[in-house]
Amino acid sequence: MPGPRRRGGGRRRSAPGASRRKKALLWTAGAVGFVLAATAIGGYVVYERLNGNITTVDVGDAGSKSVTHDGPMNILVIGTDSRQGLGDRYGDPGSVGHADTTILFHVAADRGSATAMSIPRDIVTGIPDCPTRQKDGTTKVVPGTPQGLTSPKFNESLGQDGRDPGCTMRLVEQMTGLKVDHFMMVNFEAVKTLSSAVGGVDVCLARPLVDPKSHLDLSAGRHTLEGEQALQFVRTRHALRDQSDLDRIKLQQNFLGAMIRKIKSQGTLTSPAKLFRLADTATKALTVDSAIGSVTRLSSLAQDIAAVDTRHITFTTVPVVDNPDEKVHATVVVDRTRAPQLFAALRDDVPLSKAAGHAGPARRPAPDPRLTGPKAPPSAVEVTVLNGSGINGAARTTVTWLRDAEGVGRPANGGNAPAPLAATALRYAPAQADQARALAAMMGLPASALRPAADGTAPPGPMTLTLGGDFTAAGTPVDAPPAVPAGLQKTEADSTACVG
Repeated sequence: MPGPRRRGGGRRRSAPGASRRKKALLWTAGAVGFVLAATAIGGYVVYERLNGNITTVDVGDAGSKSVTHDGPMNILVIGTDSRQGLGDRYGDPGSVGHADTTILFHVAADRGSATAMSIPRDIVTGIPDCPTRQKDGTTKVVPGTPQGLTSPKFNESLGQDGRDPGCTMRLVEQMTGLKVDHFMMVNFEAVKTLSSAVGGVDVCLARPLVDPKSHLDLSAGRHTLEGEQALQFVRTRHALRDQSDLDRIKLQQNFLGAMIRKIKSQGTLTSPAKLFRLADTATKALTVDSAIGSVTRLSSLAQDIAAVDTRHITFTTVPVVDNPDEKVHATVVVDRTRAPQLFAALRDDVPLSKAAGHAGPARRPAPDPRLTGPKAPPSAVEVTVLNGSGINGAARTTVTWLRDAEGVGRPANGGNAPAPLAATALRYAPAQADQARALAAMMGLPASALRPAADGTAPPGPMTLTLGGDFTAAGTPVDAPPAVPAGLQKTEADSTACVG
């Protein structure tokens, strides 16, 4: 795995004329790992210092090359449990770190609402093959692991066998059917420095939380947490009722919401001194993909999503159930009924917030170019169909329908996919775009299902159609109206309710 790279250099930029609130944005939750985007607050020296703080990783084609774009944005936030450089304070000082806590931050196309979806680290899942960039510029493919009795956990998509954040991005895309544009990653130390930089984070506890392992000892009531105590809070598990990672996720979501409220209520973004301290601290803690690996690019991303009001930010968690292959339930699996509903709702920009009103007029994205243009005749379409839907015989019945009802020339049954897929995906080479559009029209595929490969990266041969959890039956359009699953765990970012 290539080592992260520190940014340096850059041209002198004058301070933009926009308001301070539009010039920076921080979403952070320490060990959970969350998002900072900050811009230079004036002058060449400040710009150079912040720009030089940022660490970057080249994830190849795993993310978007553009900083922002019309339509929804998906930013993967990774909190790694790496202990490297932290001594023996937290055990295993040589650990390279795994994806300890992961949040997919989905910003709606009109930038009026956002959903922060936590992905439990103990989900048992297959991990796809992952090309990783090496220090010498070459690419090494880390072999994937199919789902089965020896399946790895989600958190092993980072660090294990040399996997980089691009591997976690690819796994999230496989699980959810959502294109991940960028990643941002922090480690343990970030929660301490960032919580102190904002003057502490205010939380309310419904009952005492005492955890001898993390050394947390808090009474019921309101507390302002920073530094080591804030880290103890987001790491605790044994102080919670079920002592589970799922309970800890709820605690971390509450902490993050409180962090967002603290920043906005304290006028951090209107104070140059506070803004610089926060930006300097956060950029030192931050690792990002190379496409957003500079202060100006992060600032551009921040300005694109800064309109989202706290009232319209909702935290939720991927629905899971106990792993049926375990007698003692230490791991979980994705709920094959409710999770695809949530993923489909996000793909269709259905807001989860109780206050669904949007800030400002909606920005309708232009027609997706993947679906516009000439279509090949059915007889010229060549496709191999894999079954990742969980429905027995889905690939076989789809091949029969494509051949007999639609006149597709060469459909082939590829059997079961290496792992279940949340959403149907069609992968094809650039030269096969006319075939892809034709197949999408036949099956009612949304644009998000079409996955064109970069030139030179697609293997020769027919397109590959992998049926996902959104597939119901051959001949039934895949792009059905989404519905938010009943009983979904949700927390609003503006909630001040006591937790614990």
